[in-house]
Amino acid sequence: MKRAGNLWAKMISFESLLRAHQKALRGKRFRRAVAGFEFNLEYELWRLHHQLSKKTYQPGGYSTFWVYEPKARLISAAPYRDRVVHHALTQALEPIFERSFPYDSYACRKGRGTHAAVRRAQHFLFTRSERRRGLPIGNQTRLSSVSDSPSVGEGERAPFYEVAWRVVEQQRDQRAFGEPQHQPAGEP
Repeated sequence: MKRAGNLWAKMISFESLLRAHQKALRGKRFRRAVAGFEFNLEYELWRLHHQLSKKTYQPGGYSTFWVYEPKARLISAAPYRDRVVHHALTQALEPIFERSFPYDSYACRKGRGTHAAVRRAQHFLFTRSERRRGLPIGNQTRLSSVSDSPSVGEGERAPFYEVAWRVVEQQRDQRAFGEPQHQPAGEP
């Protein structure tokens, strides 16, 4: 990976810290710690800038609490000042690392996520492989190997096809899961 120069100076600049504060503020505007930070915004940002430039910045302690929806889990939340620093760091490093990530990785990326990953999987499943009857490359081979395997009996194969049909849920794709057509050796 190519080195990026002058990154620290960009990250700790007042403008960068202000943008980071604006991002960290989303959804947290009416909390007491955020209100106190905003009341003395210029002072707090310059203090962060000074501490980061002199390398004396120390992260604060996390507050922990339990959330019970949808299940019980322990949450650890950073103090608001630390969240501003996290956002400043992210906005400086994200463009550099984003270029090195594989195109088809979706977790924790802008404009990506679960829905984008599902759309991409559907794209491969249906549009790119219509000539392969709705199956992406590799799956048809896997399905054929299950059907052709002498160790898999007829009774064991039936549940596999039922599960596959339920997942795909389209009549035209159910035909793709059908028994493979065997041709005698030597014929194309």
